[in-house]
Formats: sequence, C-alpha cells, structure tokens
Amino acid sequence: MALVTDIVATYRGPGRVIGRLLAAPAHEGRALALLMGACILVFISQWPVLARRAHMEEMDLQMLLGGSLLAWVFIAPLLLYALAYLAYLVTRVLGGRGDAYSVRLALFWALLASAPLILLNGLVAGFIGPGAQLQLVGFLWVVVFAWFAIAGLRRAGWGGA
Repeated sequence: MALVTDIVATYRGPGRVIGRLLAAPAHEGRALALLMGACILVFISQWPVLARRAHMEEMDLQMLLGGSLLAWVFIAPLLLYALAYLAYLVTRVLGGRGDAYSVRLALFWALLASAPLILLNGLVAGFIGPGAQLQLVGFLWVVVFAWFAIAGLRRAGWGGA
C-alpha cells in the first residue's frame, strides 16, 4: 500500500498495518527509510516554532534551522536506533519472541504514523505558542504514539493483534 494510505489505516487498526509491514521480507533499508522520513517530518514540524522564536527573540533563523536539522536528521536517528535496541531487550526480558528488526520496524512505524500529530503540534506551537492548546495536542500525540508503539510491539514481539 501507499505510505499515506498505511498511515491512515494505522489510525483505524495499528496491529493490522504493522502485521502487513512485518509480513514483508526483512530489509533494514525499509526500517531506515521509515525512520528518516519520520525524522524529516519532525524537522519540518519545527519550522513554525523556530520562526516564532527567531522573531520573538531576534535570533538568526538560519542558525536555528541548522541546529534543528543536525539534531533531527543526523543525531536523532542514532539515538532512536539505540532506543529501539533497548525496547528489543525489554521485550525479550518480558518474554517476547520477536527479533530486533521487528521491534525497530514497529517503533519507527509508530513514530512515522504519528507524524500528522507532530506536524499539528509544530503548527500550534508556532502560531499559538505555549498554552493549553499546545499541551493538549502534545498529550494527544503521546497517547497516539504509545497506542501505535504498544500495538506494534505486541505484534512484533509476541505475534498478537
């Protein structure tokens, strides 16, 4: 299926989508592509926030964008790979049978599938600023990401729905 179609389908049933992704032959390039796509979307979500900050604090926008690019496109993927390995170890301790690739794919997909809420969070932070609206959207993102990640880990680690 197409990427956007899979993202929309994940909001209806994350277990089915991750099951379909896991049914395909294991290919680390696919996991890396999902992670890099998610990190690029998070970087894009930072643009309104950084533009607001540059305007309010009279800072150089290009410097802020460069720092965010370095953080989200070069450093975050390395940290997220380490986090995925830690999640793999936790699933093994809890009795999971899945391999490290399956856990990585499930977590990276959860991040990518929750990207629409990350983009919304960036818009709210950039145009409205701090407040109840930003906290609500951030909380909603955390809940949706956790839902996708748990459903994916169940499917990847234990073969459940």
